[in-house]
Order: sequence, then structure tokens, then C-alpha cells
Amino acid sequence: MARHPLSPRAGRRARNRTYTLLLAGLLIVMVVAFYYGPFGKNEAEPINEAPPPETNTELDEPQVDETIMFTPPDVQPEPVLPEIPPELVPEPAVQPALEPTVEPAVQGNPDATRLIAEATALVSQKPSRIVEARDKFNEALRMPMSAEQQASVKSQLSELSDQWLFSRTVVPGDPLCESYLVKSGDLLAMIGERYKVPYEILMQINNISRPEALQAGETIKVIDGPFHAKVYRSSFTMDLYLQNTYVRSFKVGLGKTGMETPTGLWRVKSGGKLVKPIWTNPLDGKTYHPEDPDYPLGSRWIALEGLAGEAKERTGFAIHGTKEPEQIGSQGSQGCIRMHNGDAILIYNLLVPSFSQVEVAD
Repeated sequence: MARHPLSPRAGRRARNRTYTLLLAGLLIVMVVAFYYGPFGKNEAEPINEAPPPETNTELDEPQVDETIMFTPPDVQPEPVLPEIPPELVPEPAVQPALEPTVEPAVQGNPDATRLIAEATALVSQKPSRIVEARDKFNEALRMPMSAEQQASVKSQLSELSDQWLFSRTVVPGDPLCESYLVKSGDLLAMIGERYKVPYEILMQINNISRPEALQAGETIKVIDGPFHAKVYRSSFTMDLYLQNTYVRSFKVGLGKTGMETPTGLWRVKSGGKLVKPIWTNPLDGKTYHPEDPDYPLGSRWIALEGLAGEAKERTGFAIHGTKEPEQIGSQGSQGCIRMHNGDAILIYNLLVPSFSQVEVAD
């Protein structure tokens, strides 16, 4: 008798049993493979651990786990500060404003600059207006100005003095110099005393060879003195003035350390102007005569007497020449004011006893 095919429901039940058996077998295989494979441990055959990575002998760099966060040793983490209530926060300190640095003016006082320009223009005119230029330069010299400007003004005044002072020419309108008609019985010494200048300067500017050569009826140039001087210890200079008008400057030597030239006001001593006098050194008592080869006083001696300051009532000091010109501009004397011999002669011819003053300043 022929078999009847399975009914649809019976066929489905048969297939489900088959799938179930296959799935159970697959599950068993996976469990065994997990236990004995690389994902499990076998008591009899332990799994070998992977060998350590090869070390690069050239670089020899340590292996760093980049997943670990760390703080560099020289940087400390900032501490977490508790929050301060706003009302307790102090006001920031107010810093005082810095005062601006004021650089000294290179050209000095603007008024002095203006006067210098005006004086220079007067000198350049044809003919030169020497007296007006001289007065403007002197007015500027009394004002603040740079050292360079001061040196320039003094240089121009010194050049002008060769024209209005140290020449026979009398510049019209000059209150410091004038013409004088020599009368019968006049002597140069008498004329010099009248005008408070030494007769030697009158001989020099009038080209008079001897005092006795003065003749009545002759017109000569005279100077309305007296002359004064100011010595600056810091720069070793002497500035010469006719009354209050600058004439020129000279280099001088001053007292050595421990025997410094005293500051203050001096006056040319009456009877104190001498030509190469005999001199005794107060330190060792040795006496020098003009003919001695080591005579130290040079060409002239102008004795001083102290009036004020450190100089007050002091004596024994003088302006004189020297046999050691290399010490001019330095401290080498016993307190006296040394000059080159030619300069000492000129100062001798300008300063008059009892009237001419010498100020010594730092």
C-alpha cells in the first residue's frame, strides 16, 4: 500500500527537531572551543604569555602608557582656593604716577640763545658793532646755558677783547676804554692810578717802550678799571674780568692734596706785586734767588690777602709763574695759584693792588 506524504503540520515538527539538534551540537562545540582555546585556561597546558616588546638599543626610550595623566615635576598644580565673598575682596592698590624725566636743555636758556644770535649778527655787520655785541654776549654769559654754549661765548668774547681792549684802538661808545690827552707833568703811573689799572698795561696797549717816553700833548688810550679774576678749582681755570665784563680765561695750577688753595675772596695785597722776588720755602726753610736754576716762582709774584670765606685773614698765598709748566691744570703747589710765565706777566700788568679782587670757588 503506498505511503502518504506528511501533513504540513507534521513536516514542520520534524524540521524543528532537526534545527534543535543542530543548534545544540553547535553550542557544545563552541563551549569546548572556548574552554580549551585561546580564551580559556587548560590546567595541563598553561597558555604562554606574549614576550616583552623588543628594546630599541639606539633610542632606548622608556615605554610610557599614554593613558596615564601626570603632572611634570617642575610644575605644581594650582591649589583650589576657597571663593572669597565680593564684599571682602580688597580694593586694588593705586600706584602713584611716575614723574616724567626732564632732560636738561642742551642749548640752555632760550633768552641766552636769542642774545647770542643777536650778538653774533652784530659782529658780522660792516662795520662791526663790537661794543654792543660784547655787552650782549656778557649778558648771555650770566644766564643758564650748556657747557658747549658757554665755551663758545667765552671764545668769542676773548677774540673781541683783542679789538676793544688789547689794541690801541678806542671803539666809539665804549664806556670801558677812552682817549686821554697827556698834560704837562703827567706820569703813566699817575694816570694808571687814576683809572685803577697798572701803568704796565697802558704801556702795552699804547706801544710805549719806557714810562719816561710819555710826552705832553700825546693822546693815549686808557682803561677804566679795575680788573678782577675768578678761579674755579674744579676746572683749573681763571676767568679775567674788567669790572663786570668778561675778558678771557687762563689755565692755572692749584694747591696739592692737603694744601688746597683756600676758597673765598682775596685781594691783591698793597705792595705785593714783585718781579722774581727772593723766596724762602716755608716747608724746609730753603731760600731761592732769581738766578738759581731751580728758582720755582717763574716770572712774577702777585701776593694776595684773604677777605672772606676760607681765605679770610690768610696770607702767604700768591699768583705766580712756574718753572714746572707741566703742572698747570693740576694740583702741585703749596696753595698758590700757578700760571704759565707769559700769562703771569699779563695778569701782573692788569691787577692793581688794593682794588683788584680774586675769588676762588669750587
